[in-house]
Amino acid sequence: MSISANEKQTTLDYEQLRAEIRELAEQVIKPRAERTDSEGIFPRDNLQALAETGWNGVLIPEQWGGRGLDHVAFAIAAEEIGKACPSTSLVYVMHVGGVQTIALYGNDDQKERWLKPVSQGLIGTYSTSEKASGGHWWFNFSEAGRDGEDYILNAEKSFTTSSGQADFYVFQTRTPGAQTPTDVSFFIVDGKLPGITPGVWDALGVRGNHSGPIRYEGVRVNGRDKLGTEGQGREILESGVSPVYLIGLGSTWLGVAEAALEAAAAYVQGMIHRDFNKRLADYQIIRQQLAEIKVLISSLKPWQVSLAKQLDDLQAQGRPQVELLLPLVEFKIHAAEVANKATKAALDVTGGYGYKKGVFERLFRDARAGIAMGPSNNIAREWIGKALVGLPLELWYEGGD
Repeated sequence: MSISANEKQTTLDYEQLRAEIRELAEQVIKPRAERTDSEGIFPRDNLQALAETGWNGVLIPEQWGGRGLDHVAFAIAAEEIGKACPSTSLVYVMHVGGVQTIALYGNDDQKERWLKPVSQGLIGTYSTSEKASGGHWWFNFSEAGRDGEDYILNAEKSFTTSSGQADFYVFQTRTPGAQTPTDVSFFIVDGKLPGITPGVWDALGVRGNHSGPIRYEGVRVNGRDKLGTEGQGREILESGVSPVYLIGLGSTWLGVAEAALEAAAAYVQGMIHRDFNKRLADYQIIRQQLAEIKVLISSLKPWQVSLAKQLDDLQAQGRPQVELLLPLVEFKIHAAEVANKATKAALDVTGGYGYKKGVFERLFRDARAGIAMGPSNNIAREWIGKALVGLPLELWYEGGD
């Protein structure tokens, strides 16, 4: 007998799960964060530690070697990892999203080959966006060819987290006969196949997530690794890719905001101006800046859990998770902006010390990625604004000139 999402939620101890992932993040991931950033190191060791404790398979059903937890547990994990190392959290979110897409739309053969090895450290990711369509990552102008049962992939993806590092890519493109740029299909692409060339990732922040360009030239993929059916990409994007990605992304930025606030509060309590024998914490203006951030963080926490529970309910009922698209987008916008406000406030209250290389300036740089990551906050606000005044979102190309 299967357990429904609602029944499972009553049996999970979320505080215990948070304590578990927090201990791992504090002891293993956080100590490596500065080096991950300064040297642009892909956090494979962190992902291996997450695999060994089952967190890389947080949403994978137990049948396929995962922990079979829910979206609340995943959101908590992304938040706690984001507090410790934003680069690792973004890699983690893309990985969990990729494997969840296979869990939802893959066949048993694909689950056997691509999900079971996750517990041993196999890392997946999405490879979707193209330069020609920018932040509209659901539009593709590349098109796969056919050679018998095989597909031949030729595309240049502009941003792919874990580029050149992932063991497999959940890859999006058009297939022969596609009529529009949004008539897309998905493939599971082995990262070791010939013809895959990653570009260089040298960015302002989140320097360990290797979210650089990647080129696919004549990459031959066996038909057994087509994910779902040809042209099913819209459904997969709406109910497989976007919901997991957005709740994970927002949770990452929530974690960044918490990390900035905790570090700043600790610093101002310990820093004393000897001339007046006053701590920075004794200045009202300092306390008020930190209080403002605390209020913003508190506004995100119940929203995060509510959205995650709603995702679980929709999945249990077999309803499309795209019903939550706009609320999830709103959460992503707010979380990214709270992270930016929190890291800016942390720089302000720590003065010259915060401006130096270290946790405050690193988190400030990392948080900037949240504004631009698709859907960028500009694009996302346009969706919300159109919905608010009754205009169509026009996410999908429906034909015409």
